[in-house]
Amino acid sequence: MLKIEGYILLPDFETNTWLLWDEESREAILVDPAAPSPDLLKRIEELKLKVKYIINTHGHMDHIGGNSWFKNHLSAQLMIHSADAPMLANSAMNLSLYVGNPVSSAPPDVLLEDGMELSLGKYPVKVIHTPGHTPGCICLLADKFLISGDTLFEQSIGRTDLQGGNHQQIINSIKNKLFVLPDDVIVFPGHGPRTSISMEKKNNPFVS
Repeated sequence: MLKIEGYILLPDFETNTWLLWDEESREAILVDPAAPSPDLLKRIEELKLKVKYIINTHGHMDHIGGNSWFKNHLSAQLMIHSADAPMLANSAMNLSLYVGNPVSSAPPDVLLEDGMELSLGKYPVKVIHTPGHTPGCICLLADKFLISGDTLFEQSIGRTDLQGGNHQQIINSIKNKLFVLPDDVIVFPGHGPRTSISMEKKNNPFVS
């Protein structure tokens, strides 16, 4: 059975960091580690998890700030979509330069592309490329769990007024790649509370 827990490691941005694991194999994925966190590391150790992958849904500073720290402690592979990979080491592109706290992440070990599948115990984890918030935004689908990054929120969508954003792209991504998923898929976004595909198809005012 798949399990998931959410953590707020960067309260100023309220970014959701997700820990997803397979109960049987104890294999885990850490998604969007926003900042270093000894408490989360301790939780991973308590659960006796083997974190295989650290995955960024996109390259903005509030989703990558803990990459290097967790990679050093967990010896996991760092992954991001190829279109956002340059953002990891570029504080202007990842926007951290403009808040006075430049962030530079370790380089990725694996570049992700649309349709790739990773393994988490017996569960496949599918990479869904959803450009719009950034060119390389992705979502991750594992069984009935969708980690949506900054593409889809509860009754909202990711902003598209930042560098590389494109409003029509994000709408197309949501309609053509996310709203075609089963209604009972639970959505775990990059910010805010969890929701579902059914709820967003009915209630999201940005995607009519």
